[in-house]
Amino acid sequence: MDPLKALADAERKPYWLDSPDKPEPLRRLFEETSADLAVVGGGFSGLWAALMAKERDPSLDVVLLEGRRVGWAASGRNGGFCVASLTHGLSNGLARWPHEISTLVRLGRENLDEIERTVARHGIRCAFERTGELHVATEPWQLDGMAEDVGIARELGMDHRLLDEGQVRAEVASPTYAGGLWDRDGCAMLDPARLAWGLREACLSLGVRIHERSPVRALRDDGTAIELTTPHGKVRAAKVALGTGVFPPLLGRLKNFVVPVYDYALMTEPLSAAQLASVGWRNRQGIGDGANQFHYYRLTEDGRVLWGGYDAVYYNGGRVRQEYEQRDATFAKLAAHFYTTFPQLSGVRFTHRWGGVIDTCSRFSAFFGKAHRGRLAYAVGYTGLGVGATRFGANVMLDLLEGEPTERTELRMVREKPVPFPPEPIRSGVIQLTRWSIAQADAHQGRRNLWLRTLDRLGLGFDS
Repeated sequence: MDPLKALADAERKPYWLDSPDKPEPLRRLFEETSADLAVVGGGFSGLWAALMAKERDPSLDVVLLEGRRVGWAASGRNGGFCVASLTHGLSNGLARWPHEISTLVRLGRENLDEIERTVARHGIRCAFERTGELHVATEPWQLDGMAEDVGIARELGMDHRLLDEGQVRAEVASPTYAGGLWDRDGCAMLDPARLAWGLREACLSLGVRIHERSPVRALRDDGTAIELTTPHGKVRAAKVALGTGVFPPLLGRLKNFVVPVYDYALMTEPLSAAQLASVGWRNRQGIGDGANQFHYYRLTEDGRVLWGGYDAVYYNGGRVRQEYEQRDATFAKLAAHFYTTFPQLSGVRFTHRWGGVIDTCSRFSAFFGKAHRGRLAYAVGYTGLGVGATRFGANVMLDLLEGEPTERTELRMVREKPVPFPPEPIRSGVIQLTRWSIAQADAHQGRRNLWLRTLDRLGLGFDS
């Protein structure tokens, strides 16, 4: 089908948020109040921080402030891949923290197990499926190193299996697949918006006070507490957990470490039984390909295909604007790539198209810290793999606020910061050169040019 025709009737809104399950908004903050802990941000970082703070100490008075609606931004717009990795994949973790990798793998697995238990304990209906993830090679060069990766993963206790061309196509039938790797237990698929809404309800059930449509406009430390000002109210808190992601930070130092990158996705209409049979996909794994500009895709509970990725767009100047959430050139490109991957689905149309901004840092995985004499903690920079890792990050924030060393806070990953990005306009030039170089590497059998090799040596990069 012509991609433009397939997109003609697609709604310009995130599929997950276009749901009858969307809850009614909670009351704005209209008064001055106090709290033991104030959480800023109603995405996964803030929701997990508020929930686990109450689970650690039910007597704590916790208030959560969200500028719009819980889950409306990155937490409700992503692909729903909830992975065990805390380091944006095993390779990135090995490259940066090789001496801690066993611990990081174990903590990541424990974190995913705890998410599964929390979903069950609170009865959160978010279509949680522990399917694992297929990493597929669509070009022979992408197979390089897969066997070694599987060997290392197995030594670390991870259930990874190497698949040849026939085996991977037996899992999911695409003429583009040359082989792959199946991480059988390290990823769950879920509905991210319903997870956010379920966490909201779990927080409320434990006594967390949540105020939506209450953006924090100012943060002031008076020496004994932190004062957060919203358009119609004020919170004076003994401690603050900051989970605002990519949005203009209340802590100025963060602006040098995080850049906004826009990611885009499509959702198909539900597949018929015959269409689904033509693809196989009986094990319903999430899938990502091995290119530098990669696609991610998965099946939904009602048999649709979410198809996203490839274009990770940085708009010069680092601006965050609502109009950037729609990019027709990218949608047309994604649709064409979908039909190349699954020619047997050439008659399938798309019902939704959307984009969203994510927080990217130079090491690809979250970083953490404290400010205001230990009364404020933050976790930021998840680079597109935050559905699972935000729970770990929330635990780190709570540990930092409590002030006692833990296994988490002693990690180099937690103690170290990424390399900051240069100021504008140099930042835009560097990022656009990196994006061009990544595309060139994909077009030339993965060969990385001098610029990318230099970034590799410095431990820097740009990813989604």
